[in-house]
Amino acid sequence: MNTPEDHILVVDDDPEIRHLLKSYLEKNGYKVTSVAEGNGMWMALGQARLDLIILDLMLPGVDGMELCRTLRTRSKIPIIMLTARGDEMDRILGLEMGADDYLAKPFSARELLARIKVVLRRVRELPIDPLVDAPKKLTFSEWTLDTRAQHLISPDAVVVPLSHAEYRLLHVLLNHPNRALTRDQLLDLTQGRDGGPFDRSIDVLIGRLRRRLGDDAKQPALIKTVRGRGYLLASKVTSTI
Repeated sequence: MNTPEDHILVVDDDPEIRHLLKSYLEKNGYKVTSVAEGNGMWMALGQARLDLIILDLMLPGVDGMELCRTLRTRSKIPIIMLTARGDEMDRILGLEMGADDYLAKPFSARELLARIKVVLRRVRELPIDPLVDAPKKLTFSEWTLDTRAQHLISPDAVVVPLSHAEYRLLHVLLNHPNRALTRDQLLDLTQGRDGGPFDRSIDVLIGRLRRRLGDDAKQPALIKTVRGRGYLLASKVTSTI
């Protein structure tokens, strides 16, 4: 369920799509601002608090991919990227740039609404019992995940920022150390959805996390690939309140 403060920014150069999404999302209780290109996006970000951005890949001037990459260096605001039908490489690159989810055009407004709800719910996820203190820090192989600030701290005490998607995936792996989790399990636990046979979003996020951790992609020591099964975090994990 969205809250009265939920404010969504639609960035798309197609006026029909902007009108459709603004009308549909407002009918479903969201406040919506729509713009046609990157300059409008930066202006909107400077004028109001936004909860989520729907960002089209193909935009005039600076494209959605570059906007996503730049935005991710400045903000953790959730991003759902709109991509061309069947263009898997665009979807993979969008996730590489820091998008939280993607949807191929043409799309169903109802499906987009469902994905918005899932992304916002994941971002705001709280412990089931708020009276029980959840671990504030999870330490593994001299790295620390700060669950309050949602960033990594390296063995040299350097803060490493994470996107929402990276944070959720690492948090799931740390909650299941030394246990192989399939791609479908990881998709369900991190994004609340099932993956198709060609869904590579988890593989992309794993690659991003390995780079954050300085883990060799060819011979990873921390996040290992379990052939025929999925991925495994090979480390002891300790928690502190």
